[in-house]
Amino acid sequence: MVYKKWNFVVLIVILIFYGIGNGVAENSTATGTVFLDTNENQVKDDNEKGLSGVRVSNGRDIVQTDANGQYALEVSDDTILFVIKPRGFMTPINENRLPKFYYIHKPHGSPEGLKYAGVAPTGPLPASIDFPLTEQPEADTFKALVFGDTQPYSMQEIEWLAHDVVEEIIGTDAVFGISLGDLVGDDLNLFHPLNEVMATVGIPWYNVHGNHDMNFLATDDRYADETFERVYGPACYSFDWGPVHFINIDNVNFYRDEENNPRYASEVGEQQLAFIRNDLAFVPKDQLVVISFHIPLTEMRDVKELMNLLGDRPHTLSLSAHTHVQRDDFVGPEHGWHGDDPHHHHNHATTSGSWWKGTFDEVGIPHTTMRDGAPNGYGIFTFSGNQYSIRFKAARRPADYQMNIFAPWEVASTEAGNTDVIVNVFGGTKRSTVEIRLGEDAAWRPMTYTPQQDPYYKALKARDDTNQLERKLHSALRETMKAQLKEDSELPKRGRGISGIAKSTHIWQAKLPADAPKGTHVIYVRTTDMFGQTFTGRRIIRVH
Repeated sequence: MVYKKWNFVVLIVILIFYGIGNGVAENSTATGTVFLDTNENQVKDDNEKGLSGVRVSNGRDIVQTDANGQYALEVSDDTILFVIKPRGFMTPINENRLPKFYYIHKPHGSPEGLKYAGVAPTGPLPASIDFPLTEQPEADTFKALVFGDTQPYSMQEIEWLAHDVVEEIIGTDAVFGISLGDLVGDDLNLFHPLNEVMATVGIPWYNVHGNHDMNFLATDDRYADETFERVYGPACYSFDWGPVHFINIDNVNFYRDEENNPRYASEVGEQQLAFIRNDLAFVPKDQLVVISFHIPLTEMRDVKELMNLLGDRPHTLSLSAHTHVQRDDFVGPEHGWHGDDPHHHHNHATTSGSWWKGTFDEVGIPHTTMRDGAPNGYGIFTFSGNQYSIRFKAARRPADYQMNIFAPWEVASTEAGNTDVIVNVFGGTKRSTVEIRLGEDAAWRPMTYTPQQDPYYKALKARDDTNQLERKLHSALRETMKAQLKEDSELPKRGRGISGIAKSTHIWQAKLPADAPKGTHVIYVRTTDMFGQTFTGRRIIRVH
């Protein structure tokens, strides 16, 4: 009897191995077709042809479709398959203009216990995972919009983003946009209303994962982006647009410290490095490669590994945000760069400025000046072949508002030669030239590149600190009046105190002419940036 029972157990084990085991083996390879979706119904119809030579990835490996548009890739139970959009084609976009270029394979869904919803169980691997593409014209020269840290912590701050930034770019001639992480401020339920606002711009919008987009109840980095994946898809992916190759990666590594507190560090990680290596193998060396992530390049633990992958490519650009200042680094061998010319890393200004802080203006939006004295805003990037240029646009300001000139209103003629004029060129870099003259007929003189704290922001911060007690008293008065009125009335509100000052890397300085005549004069400042774009600013001063 025992012998028969043992045989029965062995038989069950054999059946499980060859039955269920084979099922797992079959499901470990995903297959499908990338096809030209002529009727745009996102379903491969019999008369729709497959597209050959299109790249498909599992987040690490990359294959090209065969002559019939078919591919095969290994998958695990936590894989996102995606098509790498080729030039001249477009993936579908959803109702919020988010590109639909991926399929999530998580048979059991995201882990339980996350504060914000992750991915629901996707079930068994489909027999065919097909990716539709439609044809679209893509010129050699095009524009893209770039946002840093929209980062709303509430619906109120989404409203400010809508009125302060988004409304003015509706109808833009840019062909797509990218947000460089910290899409929201920890409340991941705000992804959806944020996306609805961004959709009004009317162009496809790609998104990068940031440290405030994480699920902080996750056990480790593998699960910290489950909500992001549910809403946006993979946190590491690439696509071609026109002649440019774009790679978006997640360089925020989530972990828990010895006391189980959530923490993060900046790191690309082995799997993403493998993806980038495999991806670049298909990209010609003379093609412009733009890599976007959230935390600045020089703060990454494995920056040298990333730079090694770029090798000595002559046309590269990397983008980040995170710091709430605008800064440009020109990276050399000390960070692993091998090219003849330094690699340009652009740490972008934020649309949220200093986290939506500061005194409210006449329409109830905080000034939210960034910690380096620059206004909040966004970037207009122009790509042409393997070249690019960047133009900063301050929110709700004229397009030519590119600097702030700090000088006294009045100065004694005997002190003119000792009086500094300080200029914050918002999009300036150490490669910019900045010149000054007093009056239209004077000769232009060079200004000296002098990174420092912005004096305007310093004064703004001092006033803000002085008003802290007044702000607290005002808040107490509000509560008393609300209690008396027994309603949440529309009483005047004051903005939150602005953040601590940061050193600005785009400031120039010069003295006024010692022989400045008495009278009222115009200070002219002219700057030409590394892309050849020239801007002029003016400030009136009185010499007595």
